[in-house]
Amino acid sequence: MRQAGHTSPSRSTSRSRDSIVRTVTPTDAAAWLRLRRALWPARADSEHAADITEFLEGRAREPLAVLVAADKAEQLLGFAELSIRAYAEGCHTDRVAYLEGWYVVPAARNQGIGRALIAAAEAWGRSQGCVEFASDVELINDASAAAHEALGFTEVGRVRCFRKDL
Repeated sequence: MRQAGHTSPSRSTSRSRDSIVRTVTPTDAAAWLRLRRALWPARADSEHAADITEFLEGRAREPLAVLVAADKAEQLLGFAELSIRAYAEGCHTDRVAYLEGWYVVPAARNQGIGRALIAAAEAWGRSQGCVEFASDVELINDASAAAHEALGFTEVGRVRCFRKDL
């Protein structure tokens, strides 16, 4: 399913054990909200819901694509939100596929689902003409850093961000 203004992964899907990775659909909205809430609990449900609605209606600037992993009963086990950035730390090109969000429910971890989501995300990036794929993790999230490294990502730096009201 291609949303207006969004680039979508190919229609093909990939399988990992008893799950399938595919493009998110409108019927996934409630489950996608639940997964986003688990990954980003500090954001209000209303903000997540607005982001989801904007994406599904083709009005969101990003993410450009959303992949989900579903089990045989079509229950969502994880997701990956993707964009393309003009700059990413440690990258050499100005068109970098970027993993904006990646989450697998705890009960489904270590079963290849995260790996399948990343493989599908990499295929999406290549289909968009990208030759680099980047991501970030919070400095305290050692489990995510380890998962990234296990899938071939190389840590290229650490950053602390600041802001100030003007």
